[in-house]
Amino acid sequence: GNIGANYKNTRHNIGFEVIDYLAEKYKADMEEVKLCKKGVFRFKGKKIILIKPTTLMNRSGKAVRYWALKENIAIQNILVITDDLHLPLAKLRLRGRGSDGGHNGLKDIEAQLNTPNYPRLRFGIRNNDKRFSQIDFVLGEFSTEEKDELVRAIIKCDEIVLSFAQKGLEKSMNLFNGEAS
Repeated sequence: GNIGANYKNTRHNIGFEVIDYLAEKYKADMEEVKLCKKGVFRFKGKKIILIKPTTLMNRSGKAVRYWALKENIAIQNILVITDDLHLPLAKLRLRGRGSDGGHNGLKDIEAQLNTPNYPRLRFGIRNNDKRFSQIDFVLGEFSTEEKDELVRAIIKCDEIVLSFAQKGLEKSMNLFNGEAS
C-alpha cells in the first residue's frame, strides 16, 4: 500500500486495510519505525509482526527486506498481502511463489528478496468493466456496493493469516484456496 490520506480506502491499499484490521483486532499498536509502520502481537505462542511500508508501494521491498533481516524472519515465514487486479473482487488466493503479475510492489519485493518464492495472499480487486484506466482504477476507492464483500474478505484474511502463522503455507493453502471468497 501507500501511506497518506489520498491513498486510504483505495483498491491498491487493500493490503493496508487488512493490516489495519489485524492491528485493531489484536491490539497491535502501529508505530512509525525505520521504513514502515510496525505492530506486533502474539497468537497461540507465535509472534506476528505487521508492517506497512512507508516507502511507497513501488519500493516496499526495501522495508520487507530490512525487517526480515532485522527480525531474523525466514522468507517462507513472510506473508505479503497484496491487491490483485487479475482476481475477481474479494477473491482470496494464498500462494508460495509466483510472478509479480505487473504489480510494481511485488516486483520490488522480488528484487529485494532476490527470489519470486515468497508467500503472498492475493486479494482480488477486479470488477467486471473491461474498459477502464488501470492506474485510475487501482487508485480509486471501492464503491458502496463493494464494501460488504470487502468486509467479509478482510475477516477471512484474519483466519488465513493466523492459519499461516500456526500451520504454515501448505496446510493453509489446502484449507482456504478451495473456498469461495
